[in-house]
Amino acid sequence: MDYALPNFSIDLNGQTALVTGASAGLGVRFAKTLARCGARVALTARRFDRLESVAAEIEAAGGKAVPLQLDVTDADQLTKVVAEAERQLGPVTILVNNAGIPDAQRATKMSMDLIDRVLDTNVRAPYVLSCEFARRLIAAKRSGRIVNIASSSAYSYGGNGAALYSISKAAVVRMTEALAVEWARFNINVNAIAPGAFSSEMIDGMLRRVGDITKLFPRPRIGDPAQLDSTLLFLVSPSSDFVTGTCVRVDDVQSGR
Repeated sequence: MDYALPNFSIDLNGQTALVTGASAGLGVRFAKTLARCGARVALTARRFDRLESVAAEIEAAGGKAVPLQLDVTDADQLTKVVAEAERQLGPVTILVNNAGIPDAQRATKMSMDLIDRVLDTNVRAPYVLSCEFARRLIAAKRSGRIVNIASSSAYSYGGNGAALYSISKAAVVRMTEALAVEWARFNINVNAIAPGAFSSEMIDGMLRRVGDITKLFPRPRIGDPAQLDSTLLFLVSPSSDFVTGTCVRVDDVQSGR
């Protein structure tokens, strides 16, 4: 069901955004929202066929998007994807670090391979990509915006599995704070969004496995991705010029406070 929202929009014409994990779920929503506001969008993920489909939808709606295959666990690809996005679309001034994977296992049950994949995807990838993005902006004397997608799990863990996911998302929050301080002098704002349970492939799969989790929430409901639009657009707009090093929790207090 679509969530009815006021017509919240900003003018991003002339800007290029790079969105990771843009082949499904929240990444698709973020990419379409930025394109709707006029940004040229580089869509990145491993599933190139899905990226092509999302890019076609954006183009059909009057936007501009290019699909770029990216495995965020490959550091070499991370350092090259910004250059390719700029070659096709112009200087990248907005970065949305959305790619992430859950672990869904207890800490003592995790294989070393899964530990590496979670940390490489959820922590190393956004750090390396943010540094490459910032390095180019600093050299060109351009301002920019980074929006890291953390999770409400960064602030709360119930002990039933996915400890490393919680740890990795807490690292994303701290990364956001630290890089914001380092890059403020270069007019690069770094912020994060910590969503709660929103309708997505990951959450829908969890609901099929464990049943209705909403009965545990203060308000028994799952978020609609459209409810993240205003937060994303605020963080990439001039309205948030004095906001950096902040993580906005958009979780309907699902896990309390």
